[in-house]
Amino acid sequence: MAELDMTRIPNHVAIILDGNGRWAKERNKPRIYGHRHGAFNLRDLARYANSIGIKYLTVYCFSTENWKRPEKEVSFLMNTPSWYIKRFWKSMVENTTIRYKMIGRRDRLPKKLLNAITDIEKETENHTGLTLTFAIDYGSYDEITTAVKKIAADVKDGKLDIEDINEKTIESNLFTKDYPQLDLLIRTSGEYRISNYLLWQMAYSELYFTNTYFPDFTPEKFKEALIDFQSRNRRFGGLK
Repeated sequence: MAELDMTRIPNHVAIILDGNGRWAKERNKPRIYGHRHGAFNLRDLARYANSIGIKYLTVYCFSTENWKRPEKEVSFLMNTPSWYIKRFWKSMVENTTIRYKMIGRRDRLPKKLLNAITDIEKETENHTGLTLTFAIDYGSYDEITTAVKKIAADVKDGKLDIEDINEKTIESNLFTKDYPQLDLLIRTSGEYRISNYLLWQMAYSELYFTNTYFPDFTPEKFKEALIDFQSRNRRFGGLK
């Protein structure tokens, strides 16, 4: 296998965390067992990403469509982040340079989860390492629709001329307005779809699909994805 080129590390990587439930089912365990193991694996991946110099890791935790799942599973998914933050607060705040953020709707989240996320964002806002972003109650359709409404309101209020609307205008109204371009999008578990995730941001990102369920997507497998990324010829519509 080729070695990872430390001079060509992607700046922004996104992962669709898929396969937790199926991983648990294969072990005759409830789906929530898989989600719990996925959370611990994400911790390991974030530490690895931070150690090799990735600046942004944005992970799909809960989509705007996931509310359709069984109530017990939704409840567990809504409680897991706050449980994790409370249990590992010290290591998240004091023993790392990782900064934590969230993108997505906040108006439908349980108060306990929202408070936990707000607290960890505030406590780590000056950290200078990896920015680990949780996409919770996130969907690209919702994000882009929200951006369009904001732009329309600015036009209506006379703050913006319709002829001045361009790509930068839209980008500046997305949840990721302060983020760099997405370089690599990874999906685990063998599914070959994007599932309404970062549709605008992934316009020129490289895509990597693996059959590995997320709880087994170890830092070593993450490294394999990064090596594959480095083998790509990224032309951005031009010629090289």
